Amino acid sequence: MIRAKLHQLQEGCILAEDVLGKTKKTIMPKNTVLTPALLNVLEKFLIEEVCVEPVLANGNPFRPAELLGQHDGDNTSNEQPISLYLKAVQKYKKAFQSWQSGSPIDIGEIRDIIIPLFDKFVHHRKELLTLYRYATKEDYLYHHAVSVGLLSGFLAKQLDYSKGDCYQIVLAGILSDCGMAKVDQRILAKKSALTTSEYEEVKQHTVFGYRMVQKITSLKEGVKLAVLQHHERNDGTGYPFGIRDQQIHPYSKIVAVADVYHAMTSERLYRRKQSPFKALEKIQVEHFGKLSMEAIQILLDSLINFHIGTVVKLSNGEMAEIVFMQREAPTRPIVKIVNKDEFLSLSEHRDIHIEEVIY
Repeated sequence: MIRAKLHQLQEGCILAEDVLGKTKKTIMPKNTVLTPALLNVLEKFLIEEVCVEPVLANGNPFRPAELLGQHDGDNTSNEQPISLYLKAVQKYKKAFQSWQSGSPIDIGEIRDIIIPLFDKFVHHRKELLTLYRYATKEDYLYHHAVSVGLLSGFLAKQLDYSKGDCYQIVLAGILSDCGMAKVDQRILAKKSALTTSEYEEVKQHTVFGYRMVQKITSLKEGVKLAVLQHHERNDGTGYPFGIRDQQIHPYSKIVAVADVYHAMTSERLYRRKQSPFKALEKIQVEHFGKLSMEAIQILLDSLINFHIGTVVKLSNGEMAEIVFMQREAPTRPIVKIVNKDEFLSLSEHRDIHIEEVIY
């Protein structure tokens, strides 16, 4: 990690340690990605220096003009999970670009990118469930692939799959969108909503992807089916074949939930991100009967465990701190309005929702 003065920081720096105020209360937790607004917050709290990761959120190295001291150097075994994740995204990006040029999938390369990273994240669940924070519009496709791989493995582990099956499901997740490499690059880079014909071409990525992994002998058949079926839905409304519940492989159902969750919570070229609270609430309603409710429940339960003390922005513009998670309504916690002695139960105020997680 690197200790840097406030003036040395830049947008995209990632906190390597909690930032404490004069009263020793946490102002910002570790792994927060600094934005101009958050840099302003640090300045107002008179913070002079902080510890940050040696890489920025976009995967580029952070090299301030003068270093105030650092440790852990380039020792990969001591690197923080988020730093390793961002490097993995850039490695996947290079692999994806090689597929676009016609190269076949090197499954050994993909295993080396994702499996050690998954082993690392197994012990850092909170970081795993907030990977959406690091996805950028420009590199969304690559963040999405790595994140879906990690999230799929996490869901599989919580569903008591064996270690070997978890690894296969991790590979299914990271390869689920490999077929996007065969979609017209102009469509992938388009910054506005897709036309009907463009969307139809994008939907073909599942078939393209299946053809790319079909002959890889080290992958289980379930992995190949997950690449093909992760957009199928239990009620038959999915694609490419509109098959139903029993026809969909269990691996596919796990990857589908990871795919939808990360897509809804991430910033994309033509769609704004949503908070995990809003996303899971919409998933419960809009995808009821379509996705695995067992896998969705794991994500809901994870919200309860990790978000006490989180500062959020509400849809009415107020800033608030989560003070109590309600198990029966995890997407609608009780919050305390910042700078006011006012508590609000979002389950009783259905017109207000959590719009954004600040830190």
